[in-house]
Amino acid sequence: MNRNPTKSPRANILVVDDTPNNLRLLSTLLTEQGYEVGKALNGQLAIKSAQAAPPDLILLDIKMPQMNGYEVCQQLKSHDQTKQIPIIFISAIDEVLDKVKAFQIGGVDYITKPFQREEVLARVENHLNIQALNNALRQEQKKSENLLLNTLPKTIVEELKQHQRAIPKEYDEASFLFSDIVEFAANSSSMPPTEVVDLLNQVFSAFDQLAQHHGVEKIRTIGDAYFVAGGVPLVRPDHAAAIAEMALDMQQAIAQFRWPNGQPLALRIGINTGGPVVAAVLGTKKFAYDVWGDTVNIASRMETQGAPGKIHVTTATYEQLQDKYQLQKRGVITVKSKGEMTTYWLVGRRW
Repeated sequence: MNRNPTKSPRANILVVDDTPNNLRLLSTLLTEQGYEVGKALNGQLAIKSAQAAPPDLILLDIKMPQMNGYEVCQQLKSHDQTKQIPIIFISAIDEVLDKVKAFQIGGVDYITKPFQREEVLARVENHLNIQALNNALRQEQKKSENLLLNTLPKTIVEELKQHQRAIPKEYDEASFLFSDIVEFAANSSSMPPTEVVDLLNQVFSAFDQLAQHHGVEKIRTIGDAYFVAGGVPLVRPDHAAAIAEMALDMQQAIAQFRWPNGQPLALRIGINTGGPVVAAVLGTKKFAYDVWGDTVNIASRMETQGAPGKIHVTTATYEQLQDKYQLQKRGVITVKSKGEMTTYWLVGRRW
């Protein structure tokens, strides 16, 4: 029977058998078909070999001293590095219960000795093709997951994977930051649209790196506005400090960018702390993660009623930051829909 080895180019197969003659026979058969073949005379060597250089497929004998084939399979299936390797059992044992056990512990096929050359090659080729398709599917799933991670928090992606939906969650307290680029419309109106997009991409990419560094979550961007949460979706007691660090570093980062006229970009930042707030995923075709609550609205007001180059915070945020950060009292201001509020400027760190 003529087989075309190019269907599985340079596939690496590990043959495990404690009988040298069987090992040599299978090795020669597979090598003649263009496969790269590794050999192991016992279970311990097989596990070490598979972990050091995972093969594309394993042909595994059952009756071996010290560690039988079932135990080898269970060991390999218990480790992330080797659990996806297809294992074909090849044994003189022809009992139904033994075959059932082989499949129950993770084997993909079972060949009975004495084996036929054509049967071994056909089954090997078939499972290598299946494995190639599974690998391609896993790659596509990984791409899809990475796309989701660009839109949603990691914990939410995991919840969607497990339950196909994310349950809205209430948080007792968190901190929120809104920022926008000062005079963005006026300064960008004379720029080509592609340059405006490129500038925003550079700025927001820098902010994204800061968010990852400080363990806070970017919720969304709207135009030149950037919205970040601390303590959502991952609860952390130091959410106010994390957002403060984010704000201070954002002010440093934005100073590295210039308008075409050479003037540096500047941010207006507002922060508020409180709760409760509710976070949830909206949509079924295009997902969006967002947070709602009066605390969020006030954080937005702090930004719009702030000042260029400054970080405007509420009394609630001030109370959590005052021991470790330098803050200056702004005084009483009238906040839309809230009335009079005492607010502060976050200036820097005390250390």
